[in-house]
Amino acid sequence: MTLKYSHILVAVDGSKQAEWAFKKAVGIALRNHAVLNLVNIINNQSFGMIEAYDRNSVKKAKIIAREIMKKYKAEAEKAGVEEVNTFVEYGVPKQMIPREFAERTSADLIICGATGLTGAERIIMGSISQSIVRYAKCDVLVVRTEEESQTDESAPDFSI
Repeated sequence: MTLKYSHILVAVDGSKQAEWAFKKAVGIALRNHAVLNLVNIINNQSFGMIEAYDRNSVKKAKIIAREIMKKYKAEAEKAGVEEVNTFVEYGVPKQMIPREFAERTSADLIICGATGLTGAERIIMGSISQSIVRYAKCDVLVVRTEEESQTDESAPDFSI
């Protein structure tokens, strides 16, 4: 039985882990002729106090996220992915990705990095990737950086 993915959702935040998740997603999208949906959720829980003092920080975060998405989209298209969609929104990533965006994009595979930009947030609120795995109704691939994946040379290659 051959498993084929048609709508891949990849969570990116500018971290090294997200970069590797994106690269894996491009490869899987190419092999499956799948739609690649890139999502960046700007965690608005962390902006509560900041916004009271500096609304520009919130706007800057969205500008930076859009630039990241523009770069990823161009890279995916250059690699040959036929359809690439990008989404940048405010919200709670660990809730929005596995629930709202998985449904909105008809995702049959979600790809994310094992960790993101903020280690402190993981300690306080729990891992985003852990929540995606727990709440997603489709397959989830959690990606580690190349350095981490090279530590076990004997691991089998399960290419999708």
